[in-house]
Amino acid sequence: MTEQPGWSAESALIHGGTQRESGEPMVPPPALTSIFVSAGDPAAGPGYTRNDNPTWAAVETSLGAIESADAVVFGSGQAASMALMLALARGRDRILLPRDGYYNARVLAERLRPHGAEPVPVDLQDLAGVERELGRGPALLWAETPTNPLLRVADLTALGRLAAAAGAPMIVDNTVATGLLQRPLEFGAVASLYSLTKSAAGHSDLIMGAVLTRDPELLAELRSWRTLGGGIAGPMESWLALRSLKTLPLRIERQSQTALRIAAYLTGHPRVTAVHYPGTCAETLAVARAQMPGGFGPLLSFEVTGGAAAADAIVAAARLIVPATSFGGAESSWERRGRWPGEQAPASLIRMSAGLEPADDLIADIGHSLG
Repeated sequence: MTEQPGWSAESALIHGGTQRESGEPMVPPPALTSIFVSAGDPAAGPGYTRNDNPTWAAVETSLGAIESADAVVFGSGQAASMALMLALARGRDRILLPRDGYYNARVLAERLRPHGAEPVPVDLQDLAGVERELGRGPALLWAETPTNPLLRVADLTALGRLAAAAGAPMIVDNTVATGLLQRPLEFGAVASLYSLTKSAAGHSDLIMGAVLTRDPELLAELRSWRTLGGGIAGPMESWLALRSLKTLPLRIERQSQTALRIAAYLTGHPRVTAVHYPGTCAETLAVARAQMPGGFGPLLSFEVTGGAAAADAIVAAARLIVPATSFGGAESSWERRGRWPGEQAPASLIRMSAGLEPADDLIADIGHSLG
């Protein structure tokens, strides 16, 4: 497990991977090699990059410090999700997934059904329903909060208690909040899942994923699946991620503040019929504040009058906000989420990621686009 000598997670993110010996580079360089000089016991050090790479190790040290856990990085968030499902679904009948969560997680669970457990959609805010499903046999609870794209908040304390009572491991997709705003392992999760592609890296220039855990057996399983399945992160992507994590505290704070201002602005706009953001949803605001004390993240969504065509026109009218998918980047972006086949978002829902531009500029651009 990653040790922290009393330093904050913010300090650990800045210094992760840095060597303090005289003459060592302040910024660890990427290990651009497929093999390392090695002889004798293969466990004595890196030998083959599919097994290990020092650039990964630096990223894993930084990430692990956020939740005082061990981190395993993967080539993508989906590769991380697949390793988790394969490691935890074995011997269990079902995977309970949020019906309003990330679409590709549900698709992946269905694809893996012949090799593991049956995917069962649940409403994570319906605790009685979750408890009922957990009581129907061995299961894995796959939570996500806030969800993507509806930003619904689930009570992790309550879900953790239900999972523990049923003997079901709980994992939490923490991509939207990141470990700086929400720490699922403190609420009973056996693992936190991240798409580092989004806010954690935050520069729209890499694809990576990660899992954080304090369970040594799960840690070994994840590393084994990564090696055997080949879902490894490249050294250049790892180097870029390490660079990006240093500024995550500053970025996520600014983006959370901006997203909250935008959500408040949209709430009063005559063309907006619904706003989805943890910081403005009265029904779950107390829970969000309790488990996300540092802010509510960069992602929000809203619905507009006029249906899909009107939403498409609004997205296209922007002069500053970029029409694009994904989220968490330095540049603000948005899209009509229902344009993706299989996505269950309302037809007129626009998902927006608040970037690092001044909030006043973004609100002006939104006002222009809404007309």
